[in-house]
Amino acid sequence: MNIKRYPNRIREWRERCGLSMQALADRASTGKSQIDKLERGDRRLTMDWMVRLSVALDCAPAELLPESCGLHLSERRTEGGRFPYPAPDRQDLVPVRSAARGGFAEEMHLADGPIDYVSRPHYLAHAHDTYAIYVVGESMVPMYRPGQLLFVNPYKPPTPGRGVVVTLVDSSVLVKEYVRQTPSEVMVREYQPQMREFSIPRIRIQDMHSVTGAQEP
Repeated sequence: MNIKRYPNRIREWRERCGLSMQALADRASTGKSQIDKLERGDRRLTMDWMVRLSVALDCAPAELLPESCGLHLSERRTEGGRFPYPAPDRQDLVPVRSAARGGFAEEMHLADGPIDYVSRPHYLAHAHDTYAIYVVGESMVPMYRPGQLLFVNPYKPPTPGRGVVVTLVDSSVLVKEYVRQTPSEVMVREYQPQMREFSIPRIRIQDMHSVTGAQEP
């Protein structure tokens, strides 16, 4: 008999608590279809979902991960009978910032606060204030593709031929290839709809951070 395997332990904990998908959905303030997608792995189990579901299932967030992850938590509970919920170790995670496209040259606008956390790449192990951002739009194809996750180091100097995330004074954001800079402007390159270089006056630039790596979409 074939035993169906699930990519996480949500179903295991749900059944242990005697809950239907709908009952768990009600506890987690979401819909039954979302629980179904999470259990089957059709929706990614993010840190936010782990925390929300762990409260509903009376377990620790990490206990929703597959056993193959090798995470073993203490069976000790608090006086109230619940697991203590330790905050995730942010040293091993990188915040993902949300960006919405709009405006000239496929500018993006960053939302406040992280929308997710992803594992920290080894090359950013000792870097501070790093973050990740999703590529929106097609202006940088084939260098970067829509949906690709870029890792950013705000303290690494820009390198010609490498990506940069440029935040303008109006809070819009551009992901481009760095070419060069002068005391008055920064020259960048994009590839679509045709390859071109253009300058951004320094007076318009709030920050310019280096892209140090990319994750496949």
